[in-house]
Amino acid sequence: MTADQIFLISLLGSLVVFFVWERWRYDLVALAGLLIATLFGVIPPDDAFLGFGHPAVVTVAAVLILSRGLSNAGAVEIFTRYIKRATSSPTLHIVGLSSVGGLLSTVMNNVGALALLMPVAIQSSLEAKRSPAIVLMPLAFATILGGMATLIGTPPNIIIANYRAEMTGQPFGMFDFSPVGGVVAIVGIIFVALVGWRFIPLARRSKNAPQDLFHIQEYLTEVKVPENSKAIGKSLSELESATEDSDALIISLIRGEQSIRGAAWREKIQAGDVLVLEAGHQGIKKFVSTLGLELSGTQSKEEVGEGEPQKSTKTPDEILLEAVVPPDRSWLVGRLAGTLKLRSRFGVSLLGVSRQGTPYRGRLKEFRFKAGDVLLLQGDKEQVLDVIGSLGCLPLAERGIQLGKSGETWLAVGLFGLALGIALTGFVSLPIALMGAALAMVILAVVPAREVYHTIDWPVLVLLGSLIPIGQALEQSGATTVLAQYLVNVLSGHAPIILLGVIMILTMLLTDVMNNAATAVVMAPFSVAVAQNLGVHADPFLMAVAIGASCAFLTPIGHQNNLLVMGPGGYRFGDYWRMGLPLDLLIIAVSLPLLVFFWPLTG
Repeated sequence: MTADQIFLISLLGSLVVFFVWERWRYDLVALAGLLIATLFGVIPPDDAFLGFGHPAVVTVAAVLILSRGLSNAGAVEIFTRYIKRATSSPTLHIVGLSSVGGLLSTVMNNVGALALLMPVAIQSSLEAKRSPAIVLMPLAFATILGGMATLIGTPPNIIIANYRAEMTGQPFGMFDFSPVGGVVAIVGIIFVALVGWRFIPLARRSKNAPQDLFHIQEYLTEVKVPENSKAIGKSLSELESATEDSDALIISLIRGEQSIRGAAWREKIQAGDVLVLEAGHQGIKKFVSTLGLELSGTQSKEEVGEGEPQKSTKTPDEILLEAVVPPDRSWLVGRLAGTLKLRSRFGVSLLGVSRQGTPYRGRLKEFRFKAGDVLLLQGDKEQVLDVIGSLGCLPLAERGIQLGKSGETWLAVGLFGLALGIALTGFVSLPIALMGAALAMVILAVVPAREVYHTIDWPVLVLLGSLIPIGQALEQSGATTVLAQYLVNVLSGHAPIILLGVIMILTMLLTDVMNNAATAVVMAPFSVAVAQNLGVHADPFLMAVAIGASCAFLTPIGHQNNLLVMGPGGYRFGDYWRMGLPLDLLIIAVSLPLLVFFWPLTG
């Protein structure tokens, strides 16, 4: 091997290690890899950033904007409002949710499809007196499966299509993925609905997550401020500082019949005020003794209802709401809870957090957020929803069906359909058609201009823009050919379909520990090199990579959707392979014969 080949293979191996380690975000790791390759001269400086203008990057960005437009216009809710009617049994419930999730994922980003359906899944499960853990993992898998069926369903398909265009001058079309990907999606959804959900551990299926996530403290307690209390004249924020060792959380201040929140959080305490606390016995005792307060009543949460110390103190618009921290999209990741100051700034209380189905029982202000964490927030309904949005989180409670105006719904669907139609006729390329439709949605206010940049998943775009030049350098240097020849030599004497299966399995394993888009970028040139060494057509190998890159079912870190349902479903890391492994084996058994039938190896 040449020096450049050794360097690039070593660099790629190092990137994979850092992707798996997750010490730094994958987009930063990929960008660092691009800069290193450029500084060492294996990528020309003039070509270093050409990946950011690659058609695959543009297409992914356009699809994300169009997905938001379809959601804003109410096109998605037309389907979701019928789900609650199909909850009489777990199987029927999963079939309804998974079918809608898979269908939506064929035309919109699968993370967006899950984000829209997850609150519906939780709410419908609670109404059916069924643990959301039964339906959330199947729903996450179904939205991943649905993306296999079309070109725009998932970034790996877009990457594979564009790589074929670079290789042959002709990309895969919109529905070229459907004969294999569509069948795999249907079979996979049937499996998770009829059989797969039964592999979820019984301990998870019996829990009422996410409600069971937040039994952080045993009691809600009211304490009264007497005439001689040290609390008189202090603000609530000053009380927190004076009693920070007690771990008592002040939920609200009650004066007369009014619960004081928002800007009034800085109001001075008066004699006769009542403070509502959430704390354990020792925390309450320390808080009361430090400030000279009086216990006015202790009631269990079950007696008073969630977030309601007494019916007389409840305000009509006050709610308790869970939210999940999504990967890559929330600025909470890596920050301490104590730095948020939600109560003093917005009048919203952070009552608890949970990670991987386990409530955090330490000091809340010292909790450092990670993707997949679940937050429990309390406050005015609109304020809580606004805060969740500003934190970059996703609400887990249903906001209610909010259908867009009929004209706006059909406008969004029409623009999307027109873009696909124009692209299919070959009048313009798919990236141009989709970006034109996205621009039209912004101009026509289907997607407000202020939402555009929040809609785009920038880490994924940076990842793609960084890895595409590295992938091209691997191919141009001959490194992929060397690796492919090694694999062919190891498996010499076996039929090409065996190597096709090996490529798919390798892709599946890789996508379980690193981003699926990165997996497609790495495996596409390698699979083509293997096909060329065998003297067979490359198309079935590229399709095998597309299928394998969307099979991140063994771990929660393989795909964003798996991580999003981990906290709300109360799942553990090891729960995923129980349903994911048989699903992977089923996909291999179904897809390999279909691949060689629709995309022959020879002839």
